[in-house]
Amino acid sequence: MPRPTLEEIFAEPDEFGLLAVKVKSRASSTGSDGMAILKDVTRFYEQNGRLPDPNSAQHEEMRLGTIWEGLRKSPTDALRQADRLGLLARKGEVAEVSWRDEVEDEDIPDSLDDIFGDDGLDVLPDLVRLKHVTPAAERQTPDHRADFVPCKDFDEFAGLFETMQQALDTGEREASLIEKWAVIEPQEGDFFIRNGLLAYIAEKSESTQRGGARDHRLRVIFSNGTESDPLMSSFRKSLNDDKTARVVQRLGLGPLDPDWESDKIALSGTIYVARSLSEDPAIKPQRDILYKIGVTSQDVRRRVADARNDPTFLLAPVEIVATYELQNLSRSKVENLLHRFFDAAKPGELFIIDRFGKRIRPREWFYVLPEHVAHAARLIKDGELHLYRYDRDLQKIVKRQR
Repeated sequence: MPRPTLEEIFAEPDEFGLLAVKVKSRASSTGSDGMAILKDVTRFYEQNGRLPDPNSAQHEEMRLGTIWEGLRKSPTDALRQADRLGLLARKGEVAEVSWRDEVEDEDIPDSLDDIFGDDGLDVLPDLVRLKHVTPAAERQTPDHRADFVPCKDFDEFAGLFETMQQALDTGEREASLIEKWAVIEPQEGDFFIRNGLLAYIAEKSESTQRGGARDHRLRVIFSNGTESDPLMSSFRKSLNDDKTARVVQRLGLGPLDPDWESDKIALSGTIYVARSLSEDPAIKPQRDILYKIGVTSQDVRRRVADARNDPTFLLAPVEIVATYELQNLSRSKVENLLHRFFDAAKPGELFIIDRFGKRIRPREWFYVLPEHVAHAARLIKDGELHLYRYDRDLQKIVKRQR
C-alpha cells in the first residue's frame, strides 16, 4: 500500500483538533505591559546611568533591553507622556553592534587575511604561523617525478629478462593475476608484468615515513630498457589499476629455501655522503658535522631529488659532498657494514616532526666527516674493515687491539 502524501494527511478530518493552534497575541504597548516596561527601564537607568543592553551577558538586562528596543520603535502618546526622563528619545547609547543587526556589505571580510588583519583581534603571529608543514603550493609541485628514463646499466639486466621470458614461455615459471586491492609488498628480486612489460625490482631503499605511513623508494627496471624510481605505494597502486598486471612466482618454497633468492642479483652501486641544508633550529647548527651515509644503485642526484619531502633526508634539501663507487660488492651488504661500523657516532636524540605532527627518528645520519667514510670505503674494498673500529671520543678510525 503506497504511503499517503502530506496533502492527503492534512486533508483528513482533524478529529482531536491538533491543527487548531491558537497564536498568542503580543502584548500591546498601549496596555499596562508597556507602562510596566517603561517603569523598569526608568528604574534601570536611574541605577546604572544607561539604558539596558540587549546584548548583555546578564539574562534580565538582555531581556529588558530587547523588549525596550521593540517598544521604543513605535511608542504611543501615553508612553511619551509617562516618559519623565525622555528615554524614548535616547538612541545609540549602546555602542556594541548586536548579532541581530544586518551587516553592511562593506563590513563582510573577503578572506582570512582580512580577518586576521583586523587590529581589534590582537592575534599573535605565532598562533597563525604554520610549523612543520609544507605549503600546499609546494606539495603540488614536487621536486622529483618518477618518470621513465633510459637504464644506463641495462646490460646487467638484459640476460635476466631473457631468461625470465623463456621460463614464462615454456611454463617453467608462472605469472599470477593480481587481484583488485591486493596488498603487495615488492621485494628486491621480484618480477612483475605491468602494462605488458616485465618489471624487475632492482633496489628497495631504506624505509621512510611519507604521508604518515611506512614507504620505500624503488628502482624498477623494465624489459624495454627503461627504469623508474616510484615510491612503493605508487608502484603498488599502478599494479592495482592495471587489470592485466601479474606477479611472477618465485622459485622455492619460501625465504629459507636457497632457490628463493635466485632472481636477485647483487648490484654494484655508489656510496654517497650527504649534508643537510635544513633550516630547522635543531639541525642547522650541526650541519657541518652531521652526515647521511647511503648506498644506491641508481643515479645519486636522482636518489636525493625529492629530499625535502622525504623524512629519510630530514625533510630538507641535501648537498652531496662525496661519492665512492663500488665494484663487485653487494649494495645492501656494504650499506649495512657502514651503518654498523659508525653506529657509535649515531645521534641518539635526533628526530624531526613531520607534517602530521609525528616524531620520526632517521637512522642513516651520523656525527662523522666525509674523510671518515672515505677511509671506511677503502677498508671495505681491501677487505680489512673488520680490523678497525670507529672511536667516537677520538673521532677517528683506529685499529682494533688484539
